[in-house]
Amino acid sequence: MIWSKEETLSRAEMQALQLSRLQETVARVYERVPYYRAKMEGAGVRPSDIKSLADLQKLPFTTKQDMRDTYPFGLFAVPREDVVRIHASSGTTGKPTVVGYTQKDLEIWTDCVSRIACMGGASKADTAQICFGYGMFTGAFGLHYGLEKIGATIVPSSTGNSEKQLMYMQDFQTSLLVATPSYALRLAEVAKQNGIDPKTDLSVKIALVGSELLTDAMREEMHAVWGENVKITSNYGMSELMGPGVSGECLEHCGMHINEDYFLPEIIDSETGEVLPAVEKGELVITCIKKEGLPLIRYRTKDVTRLFYEPCKCGRTTCRMENPSGRSDDMLKVRGVNVFPGQIEEVVLSIPELGPHYEIIVEREGYSDKLTVRVELNKETDSFAELQRIENATRSKLKIILGLDAKIRLESPNTLQRFEGKAKRIKDLRNLK
Repeated sequence: MIWSKEETLSRAEMQALQLSRLQETVARVYERVPYYRAKMEGAGVRPSDIKSLADLQKLPFTTKQDMRDTYPFGLFAVPREDVVRIHASSGTTGKPTVVGYTQKDLEIWTDCVSRIACMGGASKADTAQICFGYGMFTGAFGLHYGLEKIGATIVPSSTGNSEKQLMYMQDFQTSLLVATPSYALRLAEVAKQNGIDPKTDLSVKIALVGSELLTDAMREEMHAVWGENVKITSNYGMSELMGPGVSGECLEHCGMHINEDYFLPEIIDSETGEVLPAVEKGELVITCIKKEGLPLIRYRTKDVTRLFYEPCKCGRTTCRMENPSGRSDDMLKVRGVNVFPGQIEEVVLSIPELGPHYEIIVEREGYSDKLTVRVELNKETDSFAELQRIENATRSKLKIILGLDAKIRLESPNTLQRFEGKAKRIKDLRNLK
């Protein structure tokens, strides 16, 4: 089902709408946000200079540091009394990034999430269990209101207590699961430990997963435990831009449709800032062209992807972004080689004897980097020859993919840490010595 007519506009119609909204947004932030006005004047650009979509690149970038420098409300474009909701990041690496919403912003957010939920097959017939944490994190509230607007029954179970989550799934006949990919796999793992077969004893037919990268290998792993007929789609967003609802996969699985009547995308070279052709892989930059409370201009997401503009088989004409292959700030430089966690995950999930959980450790010995990958076995084995074979196969595949050697540490089942929210896979210990 296509939720909104804006999802099927012609390219000319979409660009006309985008330009009108871009011009209005730039003029508004120039007038109302002193920090933006100073940045624009420093770049030698005025609102009157934005005469076409190509003029977008004249505007300066916005980064997470800008949000921290103006903490908490310095980038808001409306009076405080017009802000009806505040969310914020965890702030684990400094001051949190704070976002504010007007009533209109909340309506737009809800509509955007309704669109991506429909793309993934959701309908008012579904009972949707939301296993994201409710609180300052935007994920749970975004999916909650978007699915509720469609008419789905909401089970706001939040995170934690996997046994109770499974009880709700059984008792309420949950048909739609909202979770991170890693927690969806964790729930299946706990189900099997408790004698529950997710394929036959639960009613889940749709999984709307987000907040983490969903690789093809992880999607296959989810199908293996939840069932081949379960509709699994990934959705994308971040609190700074709005929350979930920026883009989402349809059932064609050929990229995530961007709600580009609200979010204007670009691809740049993350090192030079140069705008790249859409089909080239680079850092995603988003401009919010309809938000009232916090309309960010050319926000650098740090996510690595590329864009496709040809119409989709699903009938939507909106631009699609490839599932991100990683983040430019999550990229590890190991002995001069760029390493993304997603590359390692692909290898781990391709080895039948290994489970989906892994940890990447980078250390420095002398003047050289050392890469170690901890992975779990699916089942215990006392055969040294078998362990050696699995280790060698994993190490060999990683070397082909990464172009460098890594140490493999095989762990017993259920050894590595499990995550109910976004998984933390990397330990970079080089700066700690």
